[in-house]
This record gives sequence, structure tokens and C-alpha cells, in this order.
Amino acid sequence: MTAPVSAQTNKLIIESGDNARSRQEAAMDKEQWGDTRSLRQKINSRAEKEWDKADNAFDKRDACLQSSNVNAYWEPSTRRCLDRSTGFAIRP
Repeated sequence: MTAPVSAQTNKLIIESGDNARSRQEAAMDKEQWGDTRSLRQKINSRAEKEWDKADNAFDKRDACLQSSNVNAYWEPSTRRCLDRSTGFAIRP
């Protein structure tokens, strides 16, 4: 009878990670990032415009509510300061 023999075969493989596939994936990612740049810029400018609108409306609302004109009231759906008697927009 022979005793079972076992051998330990641990290997450590170190690669730089730089191969043709990773370079191709990096090039494709860079190209896609460049292609979507204008779309990202449009989305960001749209978000900035919406933010500016909301911020401007908030300032106008404060000015309308603090106005010395007793007929001035804030219309939230149109985001305008209106005259109670005429319904026309006014500048507080």
C-alpha cells in the first residue's frame, strides 16, 4: 500500500492590467463619454435654467408679499404678483 501524496501548487500571477482588451474598452468608454458630452451639457444647462426660474420666482414672491401695496397678492400657479382689483400684473 502506498500513502496518498499531495502537492501544493500555489501560483501568484501578476499582470499589469494593460492588454489589448482593456485598452479597447478604455478607448470605447472615452469615445462614449465624448459623444454624450453635449447631451450632458444640455441637461445641466436645462437644470440650471429651471433652478434660476424657481429662485427668481421665490424672490418675486417675497417682494410681492412684503409690498406696501395692499392690493398686491401672489398668484402661485402663474408665479406673478397681481393686483386684486384689476387682476393685472404689478411690480411691487
